[in-house]
Amino acid sequence: MDEKKAPAEAGMLEKLKGALSGEGKKGLKNWKNWILAAGLIGIALIGLSGLLPEKDKTAVSAASAQASGQSAEEFVSKTEEKLAAIVRSIEGAGECRVMVTLENGVEYVYATEERINTDRQEDENTVSQRDDSDKSVIVVDTENGKQGLLVTEIQPTVKGVVVVCEGGDQPIVQQRIIDTITTALNLSSKRVCVTKLSQ
Repeated sequence: MDEKKAPAEAGMLEKLKGALSGEGKKGLKNWKNWILAAGLIGIALIGLSGLLPEKDKTAVSAASAQASGQSAEEFVSKTEEKLAAIVRSIEGAGECRVMVTLENGVEYVYATEERINTDRQEDENTVSQRDDSDKSVIVVDTENGKQGLLVTEIQPTVKGVVVVCEGGDQPIVQQRIIDTITTALNLSSKRVCVTKLSQ
């Protein structure tokens, strides 16, 4: 097998030697032209990339925010369902309805990029400095289009809870419900109201 490769390799080696040596000046000149052309094309592409419009880094659609996690309405609904199930299991509470209000909605924190430009001028007697900063949201391509790069999602803060239940007129039941809800949601007792369900 080595004998078959040797003539082919030798032929290619001879051609390469001929191109690089003085024998094939046309071949060497051709190589230089190719390298020069590739270099010029590379420089032209770098120059043209500066002329292309930049991607919009600050445009983040509301759909991208909604697609990443649950909305405030979903948070309220799930919290009300969980609290109602817990309150029903408290002795003496009976059938109940729960309403949760929020202080704020879901907050999304996106990755940002900040550019700071500083211009400093010094004269004999004065020094002046001007700082400019530009902050923009980092945008990434996803299957749903362009979206901001989400760093964290801050859940809403519960403002208050109202519980209406069958045993809501009994002080011991009221206290059990208030203790349960304040512990579950880390609320003060003045943010929880328990009252009797009408029949």
